[in-house]
Amino acid sequence: MKKMAILSLVLCFASLCAAETEHQNVKPLADVKKEIAEGKAVLVDVREKDEWDEGHVKDAKWIPLSTLKSGTGDLSSVSKDKPIYTYCRSGKRSLIAATLLSDKGYHASSLKEGFDDLSKNGFEASK
Repeated sequence: MKKMAILSLVLCFASLCAAETEHQNVKPLADVKKEIAEGKAVLVDVREKDEWDEGHVKDAKWIPLSTLKSGTGDLSSVSKDKPIYTYCRSGKRSLIAATLLSDKGYHASSLKEGFDDLSKNGFEASK
């Protein structure tokens, strides 16, 4: 009986981990950057307005997570025909956003890298 309980807990934990990583980007950043530069993918900043105003990746679309959660996010700047890469400060909000967008039929994945890391890896910053 104890073995069954432990096995159930392990399986439950594994399914939670799988759900969390399902929308995590696995491509190298250089490939992501190239796709975006060639117009084959879209980069979406899901941080809030004050963070966006302090600086963001040039040509990124701005759709705050709060508006995605409330259903008021303006999705007219993104297409279901192109991959969407989401980013925030540290990766947590972008993973939630990628999941919400995927649930709406978009091909979205979250970048592990936040704004500062993207800037350090050659993504041009803008204000």
